[in-house]
Amino acid sequence: MQEKETTNPNDFTDVFRAPFEGRLLALDLGMKRIGVAVSDELQFTVRPLCVIERKGWKKVLKQVISFLQEFDAVGLVIGLPYNFDGSESEMSIEARRLTRNFALSVDVPVFLQDERVSSISAKNYLYELGHNMKEIRKRIDSEAAAVILSDFIELRKQMKKRENEKRKQD
Repeated sequence: MQEKETTNPNDFTDVFRAPFEGRLLALDLGMKRIGVAVSDELQFTVRPLCVIERKGWKKVLKQVISFLQEFDAVGLVIGLPYNFDGSESEMSIEARRLTRNFALSVDVPVFLQDERVSSISAKNYLYELGHNMKEIRKRIDSEAAAVILSDFIELRKQMKKRENEKRKQD
C-alpha cells in the first residue's frame, strides 16, 4: 500500500504547531456520537456546536470538513482518552487511528489533547447550569468537546508563557 503524502506530521502532540490565531475545531470522539466545539478567532472563547452521529467514516469526514470550512478553522483538536492512571485504552487506540485518518484527509494541522476528565467536567458544568439528566445526555458530547478545546488553548498559553519567561532569563 502506498502512503499518501500529507502536510500533517505524525506528532499530533506538538501544540506549538497550532496557529495562535484563527478558529480551532475540536472533537470528542465516541463510538456512537462525536461532540463538536469551536473557538473564536482569537482563541479566547469556546462554544459547543453539535453532535455528529457516527455512521461511517465518509459521513463523519464530510461533516468535519464542512465545519472546518464553515468556520474557516485553522486547526483540528481531537480528544485522546486515557485511563485515569495514564495508560491507554482501546478508545485511545481508536482516537489515534482516527487522528491519523483526519491528518491525511484535511488541510489543517491535527492535534491530540488529553481528555481524561472532559466528560466529567462537562457533566458537572451542565448540572450546575440546572440541566436535568435527559438534557445533560443530549449535550454532554459537544460540551466535552468544548472542555477539550479549552484545555488545549490553556495548555498552549501556559507553555508560551513559560517559554517567554525562559527567554527573559537567558
